[in-house]
Amino acid sequence: MKNYTITVNGNVYDVTVEENDGATAMPQMPKPPVKAAPVAPKAPAAPTGSAGAIKVNAPMPGKILEIKANAGTAVKKGQVILLLEAMKMENEVVAPEDGTIASINVSAGDSVEAGAVLATLN
Repeated sequence: MKNYTITVNGNVYDVTVEENDGATAMPQMPKPPVKAAPVAPKAPAAPTGSAGAIKVNAPMPGKILEIKANAGTAVKKGQVILLLEAMKMENEVVAPEDGTIASINVSAGDSVEAGAVLATLN
């Protein structure tokens, strides 16, 4: 007999295989599946800097591709702060007005919902 551990669609099964020497063998009942430990969700990025008065919100749900400006950087109205991928398109998230970036509340690779605060300005 040989023992194997098999994973199918995330379910782990312990399987015992008996070599057949030509004789009829009695089938064994399979063991119940062993549940894999759930993966803990990624903690949201800690904001860099202190929160500012002007909030920059996500215009739509998507994934953060790149941060273009860091906390403490002076920005002009319309300057790109970060890139947001939504529906396989790169969207520029821009500063709504002149100011200094007080905090960046996301990091590259984060998934965000529409309306989520991505950054703040002073």
